[in-house]
Amino acid sequence: MKPAPFNLLRPKSVDEALALLQSHGDEAKVLAGGQSLVPLMNFRLAQPHNLIDLNGVEGLDPIRLDDQTLAVGAMVRQRDVERSPAIAERLPILREAIEQVGHPAIRNRGTVGGSLVHADPSAELPLLAVALDAIFHLRSAQASRSVAAKDFYQGYLLTDIAPEELLVATDFHMPPVDCGWCCTEIARRHGDFAIVAVAVLLGCGRDRRIDFARVAVGGVGPSPLRMTAAEQALVGERPGAELFRGAGDAAAQAVNPPADIHASSSYRRHLTGVLVRRALATAESRIKGRA
Repeated sequence: MKPAPFNLLRPKSVDEALALLQSHGDEAKVLAGGQSLVPLMNFRLAQPHNLIDLNGVEGLDPIRLDDQTLAVGAMVRQRDVERSPAIAERLPILREAIEQVGHPAIRNRGTVGGSLVHADPSAELPLLAVALDAIFHLRSAQASRSVAAKDFYQGYLLTDIAPEELLVATDFHMPPVDCGWCCTEIARRHGDFAIVAVAVLLGCGRDRRIDFARVAVGGVGPSPLRMTAAEQALVGERPGAELFRGAGDAAAQAVNPPADIHASSSYRRHLTGVLVRRALATAESRIKGRA
C-alpha cells in the first residue's frame, strides 16, 4: 500500500521544527529514521497531514560520554551507537541491545530517539532506558523539561511527550565500571520484536556480595518494567544459581503478560523467569575482576 497524501516539511533547525509542531499540532508527525512511522503510513494506520522531517536539522546527533552519563542526541543513528568503541567499552549492554534491533539496514537509518519515542513495549531501547534510569530531554517552542524513563512510558505506544514537544536528547545513567551485563530476548526470528526481552546489570563489592542490581523486562506489559522485587532479592547476597533462580521466580510472579498470536500469557511469564535467571548468570560471568 501507499501512504495517504501529506505535506513534507523540512526544517533546518530545532527552533524551526518546534515552530512547525506548534503550528500543526495533532495534524503533524515527526519523521526521524522512519523505520516505524513509514510502515504505519503505508498501511494507513497513521495518516498525518504534515510530516516534519528532522533529517536536515542540525544539533540533534551528538554523542557525549563521561563517568556519569551517556548523552545521545535524538537523531543519532542506531548503527553509530553500535559501532562506537567508547560505548562498547563503557556501556556494552547498550551495544548488545542495539545488535538485536531489526537488521543492519534498519539500524543504518533508525534513530535512538525515534525508537525511544515510538515506545514499543517489546523494543530494546525503551527497555535499556528503563534499566539505566534514563532521562529524556524534551523541548517545545515555549519551554524545556526533563522526564525520567519511569514516568515517560505510560502505556502501549504512549509516552509523556506532548504533541508540540520534541525529544532532543537522552541521558543514560552509567552503571558502576565493574558491572556485568546482559541483554537477551526470545523472538520468533532474529530481527523480530521480542516475545520477552530482559536487561540485567550486576555489580559486586569487595566482599563478593551483590551491591548493584538492575533487572528490566520488556514484552510483558504495555511498557517495559523494572523488576524491583528481583533486584531486592539480589542485593546483599552472594551470586549463585539458587539466588538467580529465586530472582527469576520473583520477576515471573511480578508480571501479568498479555496473550496474542505469538505467545500465551503463561508462556511469557515462564520466559520471564527463565531469561532473568540466564541473564543474571551471564552478567555475573562478565563482572570485571571476578576470579
